Amino acid sequence: MANDDHTNDAQAHQQPPQPNPDLKNLQRLVGTWEMSGEVRGRVTYEWMEGGFFLLQRVDLEQYGQKIKGIEVIGHERRFGSEPSEEITSRFYSNTGDTLDYVYELEGDTLTIWGGEKGSPAYFRGTFSDDGDSLSGAWHYPGGGGYEATSTRSS
Repeated sequence: MANDDHTNDAQAHQQPPQPNPDLKNLQRLVGTWEMSGEVRGRVTYEWMEGGFFLLQRVDLEQYGQKIKGIEVIGHERRFGSEPSEEITSRFYSNTGDTLDYVYELEGDTLTIWGGEKGSPAYFRGTFSDDGDSLSGAWHYPGGGGYEATSTRSS
């Protein structure tokens, strides 16, 4: 009987890990989006193999500056730790920025917090009924920010 216990333990440890089910909520971002408003360009979201991370590729222009980058979105799991409860991301840009965010999707409202949840820097937008547009604005501490609309092109 002891062998059966060890066999079951070994099998349990061989089960591949599964992505957190809350990541499925981000499926509505998958595709290519054309940006308009105070920022113009294109962003594309796709799942990384395994389904643990959503990748965003950015090619935008804002106030005459080209912004290109990649963002990795998912549950952070530091070495030897359990995955984070929050969906976090890190954005890497052609200007050398590495920016951290926290994603929240409640119903049709997407909030992206700059840095940590509750930050005074955040984006809040609402998906259209058909899910093919997302309209909202970035808000910055001390005022400022910009409005943007994303429209799904594929």
